[in-house]
Amino acid sequence: MDKKTSAAYNPKETEPKIYRQWEKSGFFSPASAKASAGRPDKKKKTYVIALPPPNITGSLHMGHALNATIQDILIRWKRLQGYKTLWLPGTDHAGIATQNVVEKELKKQGLTRHDLGREKFLRKVWQWKEEYGNRILDQLKQIGCSCDWSRTAFTMDKDYQKAVEEVFLHYYKKKWIYQGKRVVNWCPRCQTSLSDLELEYKEEKTHLWFIKYPLADKSKKHLTVATTRPETMLGDTAVAVNPSDKRYKTLVGKKVALPLTNREIPIVADKAIEMEFGTGAVKVTPAHSMTDAEIAQRHNLPSIQVISDKGRMTKRASSDFASLTVSDARYKVIEELKKRNLIEKIEDYVHQVPVCYRCGNKIEQLISQQWFLKMDQLAKMAIQAVETNQVKFHPLKWEKVYLDWLSNIKDWCISRQIWWGHKIPIDGVDDVLDTWFSSALWPLAILGWPKKTKDLKEFYPTDTLSTARDIINLWVARMVFSGLEFMKKAPFENVFIHPTVVNKEGKRMSKSLGTGVDPLKLIDQYGADATRFGLAYQVLDNQDIKFSEDSILAGKKFTNKIWNASRFVLQQIEGKKINLSTPSQIKSAKFQKNLTGADKKILKQLADTAKKINADLEKFRFGHAAHILYDFFWRDFCDKYIEAVKKQDTKETKQVLVYVLTQSLILLHPFIPFVTESIYQKLPFKREKFLMIEKWPI
Repeated sequence: MDKKTSAAYNPKETEPKIYRQWEKSGFFSPASAKASAGRPDKKKKTYVIALPPPNITGSLHMGHALNATIQDILIRWKRLQGYKTLWLPGTDHAGIATQNVVEKELKKQGLTRHDLGREKFLRKVWQWKEEYGNRILDQLKQIGCSCDWSRTAFTMDKDYQKAVEEVFLHYYKKKWIYQGKRVVNWCPRCQTSLSDLELEYKEEKTHLWFIKYPLADKSKKHLTVATTRPETMLGDTAVAVNPSDKRYKTLVGKKVALPLTNREIPIVADKAIEMEFGTGAVKVTPAHSMTDAEIAQRHNLPSIQVISDKGRMTKRASSDFASLTVSDARYKVIEELKKRNLIEKIEDYVHQVPVCYRCGNKIEQLISQQWFLKMDQLAKMAIQAVETNQVKFHPLKWEKVYLDWLSNIKDWCISRQIWWGHKIPIDGVDDVLDTWFSSALWPLAILGWPKKTKDLKEFYPTDTLSTARDIINLWVARMVFSGLEFMKKAPFENVFIHPTVVNKEGKRMSKSLGTGVDPLKLIDQYGADATRFGLAYQVLDNQDIKFSEDSILAGKKFTNKIWNASRFVLQQIEGKKINLSTPSQIKSAKFQKNLTGADKKILKQLADTAKKINADLEKFRFGHAAHILYDFFWRDFCDKYIEAVKKQDTKETKQVLVYVLTQSLILLHPFIPFVTESIYQKLPFKREKFLMIEKWPI
């Protein structure tokens, strides 16, 4: 690195070359002879992260880029500290999502999966996986992820499938898995059940219809019921009010005549009813509402299914409505009620409508025969793990989300009516298991469980999980109880919930709506280091990151500043006998006595910075650490110390200059690994083959 070296750092030229060298070195693996800072030691402490497995349908988005950066910062930091580090990568088969993608491809050819049959369709899915399934892992390499790629796992690997079967049979033998008819969330488009956690909600402007339900005693009086779904009234089997509601005390126990039918249904009192909603009187449709099904169970009410799994009205809705779509049936019901003067009023109403998290179609709640996992004992274990600090959330506020869900949990519907996934291991059953059932085993299965492997013994439990807030219950809680049930230990000690990257308006990014930012384009334009640093710089105490490209641009300027400062330092020592000093050499009295005030000041600032960075990373304060590094290197080292160096030409100053630069490169490396490694490789003297296995400042 001399005067001929370009003044502008070129990430496009540098980053792919550096990454190939890292991969070839074997230092991503804890099994490497010189892994963990070049100090092989069988008794060395381990530090393990399991990468949240991205879907094989996915490509790198801003959430992935942020989370990958956070995990890589932790792994590189611990590797430099001398830990035996392992970052386990892999992908999830993503049952519904992947099946939808392949079905869309077939649709272009005028085919359905049923035209192919199960066996041929699954072959198509595997072909698709082989072609596209590892795309996102390759993209993670572009951002610098130092995973042990030799251990890459997939949730449909043969060994992983055996682990899933083992778990199912374990629960089945304990009688925690059972089959039953229950009201479930059903996607008419995907033709499968979904858990509550797999739903998304879209705001819908609709109406609240106030419908008169005449009393059956021929008194010409009526009860007014408010509803957003008048079409489901054809399946009503009661009207419910709160027992404390004085307005209806004299009516409880009486009956109403259900409009548009000849059925008489009872008025019941139930504490689940909110007196403030509508009129305080609520229609009860047990076949199409989980809440109503619970009310029906308490009052021994029948269930009448009026919507089919295809999203059309059934014959039980009466011949006048049978086969109509739900929306057409709604229109017809309202028109009939108007004709009979049974609508008291209509109000505008905005509410959140549940939709399938994969296809976006509206969800219907209906009765279906499904497989369920009893959750009471598993939930208790998972709650206790957090309450006793076996598992700690960072920030702490996310603990409440976890505990609230587990404290009010229902049995988990684990069966899905699709073809791609882990088949339920019982003869004659065509269903597959919920994708989250298998991914709940991720920290165990990727280390070889249920076999008693060397990896499982050495690397379980993992240390840190970094993930998004929207899967705390979908995934984090389920991994916790799985680890406790099968390994008697929680699968990780710390859970870091990273901020969500949103657009400037504070809304979630969406590729389909054109509001997403492609991190690969940022990497192409600014470099991986700039993208990493720009993202980490914004991880402060905020729940969301309002993305601005300015931070990435600042990251690019910072990498260029590091590059040019390093050029200057190396030019100063060109042709001189300068070696890399150790901290003890720098602190020695003999060396210290010849230092200038500027030399001593920068050494103290370096020590203070290293101490602060360590403390921040221990507390998962990535943005704070990035700010401290930025300020130290740019202001203290470049703007002040380097300017002072130009006026003092001593051997000790040159030695300090080199020492502070190399120590700074080590501190910066977890955040911006490419440019720091590239500079380290250009040093005329270095202790290790790679900066990534240098010694972290103590």
